[in-house]
Amino acid sequence: MPESDSLAEFLAIAVDAAKSAGEIIRKGFYQTKHVEHKGQVDLVTETDKACEDLIFNHLKQHLPNHKFIGEETTAACGATELTDEPTWIVDPLDGTTNFVHGFPFVCVSIGLTIGKVPTVGVVYNPIMDELFTGVHGKGAFLNGNPIRVSSQSELVKSLLCTEAGTKRDKLTLDATTNRINSLLFKVRSIRMSGSCALDLCGIACGRLDLFYEQGFGGPWDVAGGAVIIVEAGGVLFDPSGKEFDITAQCIAATNPLLKDAFIEALQQSA
Repeated sequence: MPESDSLAEFLAIAVDAAKSAGEIIRKGFYQTKHVEHKGQVDLVTETDKACEDLIFNHLKQHLPNHKFIGEETTAACGATELTDEPTWIVDPLDGTTNFVHGFPFVCVSIGLTIGKVPTVGVVYNPIMDELFTGVHGKGAFLNGNPIRVSSQSELVKSLLCTEAGTKRDKLTLDATTNRINSLLFKVRSIRMSGSCALDLCGIACGRLDLFYEQGFGGPWDVAGGAVIIVEAGGVLFDPSGKEFDITAQCIAATNPLLKDAFIEALQQSA
């Protein structure tokens, strides 16, 4: 792991990139969008592409020896393998559907992995001007103020968040809705914000108590939020209960008090 001075420098570079991209998102949010389809309901806009170009140019200018994985680059050029090298994993606009509809849960997500471990995370919602940051061993913050996961210990009093994903085949939809139906008997209520990265930050700052998602796009959805959750005292794992794997397209997150009960509930709902 690099010296903490280096990690602080990496964080500052990532924050600058996120804020610059956030300016593009904020301007585009109130304008007419030009939308393309990556799938039936999976959207991409000119803003996604412009933000990714800006972020990568900024990071490469300061950190030319690091590796880079981005959602839109991967969509255009195919998968990039995650190695042990310092690697920036970027979702330039998480919540594109929200962006298209003018729903203000959109963000830039930038994560740095070293040895495949999430080490620096920046998630910035430019519409609400909320900047979530985390550095391995240094804590998690919202607009510079320390954040912690909730202290809730009872499922029945917990706020659960998940996402519907972008697949619309009957098998997937039935599995998704059946699981939600099962979990709704056990929690207080459920939310879908439309942004995996912001959902993770919601867990980190205690707004949400439970989160899971299966079948999301790739590591760019979770790389920024993963370190923020851990630094806020939270736990990440596979919904099956196994160890969290940043390259797997499934994740669950909560506080340590709820973990065992949440895993049991997820297993019973599968």
